[in-house]
Amino acid sequence: MLRGMWKYRRLGVLVAWLVAAVGSVAVVLMPDRYEASARVYVDTQSILRPLMSGLAIQPNIEQQVTMLSRTLVSRPTVEKLIRMADLDLGAKSKSEQDALIEQVTGSVAIRSTGRDNLYTLSYRGESPDKALRVVQSLMTIFVESSLGDSKSDSDSARRFIEEQIKNYENKLTEAETRLKAFRLRNLDMQSQGGLDMAGRMAEISSTLNQARLELREAESAREAARRQLDQAGAAQRQAPAASGVGFATPELDSRIDALKRNLDALLQRYTEQHPDVVNGRRLVRELEEQKRREIAELQRAAQADPGQVSYGSNPALFEISRVLAAAEVQVASLRARVAEYESRASRSREQLKIAPQMEAELAQLNRDYEIHRKNYEDLVSRRESITMSGELESASSMADFRVIDPPRANPRPVAPNRVLLLPLALLGSLAAGLGVAFLMSQIRPVFFDANTLRSATQLPLLGVVTLVKNDVIRRKESRSLKRFLAAVLALVLLFVIGMAVLYDRSGLGR
Repeated sequence: MLRGMWKYRRLGVLVAWLVAAVGSVAVVLMPDRYEASARVYVDTQSILRPLMSGLAIQPNIEQQVTMLSRTLVSRPTVEKLIRMADLDLGAKSKSEQDALIEQVTGSVAIRSTGRDNLYTLSYRGESPDKALRVVQSLMTIFVESSLGDSKSDSDSARRFIEEQIKNYENKLTEAETRLKAFRLRNLDMQSQGGLDMAGRMAEISSTLNQARLELREAESAREAARRQLDQAGAAQRQAPAASGVGFATPELDSRIDALKRNLDALLQRYTEQHPDVVNGRRLVRELEEQKRREIAELQRAAQADPGQVSYGSNPALFEISRVLAAAEVQVASLRARVAEYESRASRSREQLKIAPQMEAELAQLNRDYEIHRKNYEDLVSRRESITMSGELESASSMADFRVIDPPRANPRPVAPNRVLLLPLALLGSLAAGLGVAFLMSQIRPVFFDANTLRSATQLPLLGVVTLVKNDVIRRKESRSLKRFLAAVLALVLLFVIGMAVLYDRSGLGR
């Protein structure tokens, strides 16, 4: 194979020179790219963060900045960046604008060191001034986007929570209305004094039993008074009443005794002719005459109806009759009380049957009300936290952006790296020459010995004619080898000289 490729060495060298020339021209004519960069430090360690812990909502600033650095290079941001840096002045058509957006998106880079919140913003452009403008605009967008997103998130969260607070205010009002209507509808079934329905039922039963006991005691006392009155009436009916014995006028007797005591006191100070003494004796005579008339009437009544008992004629019978009347009144009162408590006990038993359902309904209403109230209070508390967080952001920024290295453009091009591309072009040209030589050896193969020819054709070989090299042929082959080596060395030497010149011009040697 190598002997076949050696036969086409001149064509391989020619192709290598052509490829090297095209590659060198392409490397030299590649446009220069200038890089501008800036470094920004994001300080998230604010003294207000530990002081406001638990009072205000504090987002994860490090995570927000990291996410922002990864998602900042988007089409809307790149379009804004192009307008701010005046890169769109030369783009007239839609295709040119799209191409410009793609080019800027691939040239913009935001790199993080992975710690210490240090970010590097860089851009590679066709000129140092353009690259510098792009980096300055990118740094402005980077800082403003972080602050604007935080404020926008706070406003969105506040609007959402206020809408939820209004919804829960309506729900809480409806729950309060349902609970109030239930309590008004079942006002008599509500617990009183800390007692539930079972406790109230037990209390009413105890009171009812006490009232029944008092009623039985009053009825017993009434029956006893009635028996005593009957016995006293029977004794009076058996006593003789003709001579007026047994009849009495206690009221008149007490008045007469009082007048007599007063008259005795007057006689100790005055004479019989004193007007007070005369008037006192006259009153005593009138009361005694009235007493005789009443006794006579009682006697006539007793004679007309011997079986009739006259209570007025006997103070004991009068007192017993009064006690009996009082007992009747107490019995009537206690009966009314017992009837009322029996009615209450009956209503309580009926209410006790439906009490579990009522308690379940009340528990459901209270549970709904408590859930709405708790959610409402939590939302109000969160709204206050968001408000305090917004005021905290206004008073002091939670993330401080510090420019470590201001935007600066390198006056020397950073791309393309021609010193590296020229050796690649040289290697490519040599590979192209070898590839052409190998391809021609395969297309037009040459047999250099009899065995190869016999195995390839499968035909009998009658003879072999050997070339005997003389001095002329040897000198010719020697000159051909020298020319080949000179062409290859010249190609390599030209590339070395070109790399040295580019190395010196790029300033890498300084």
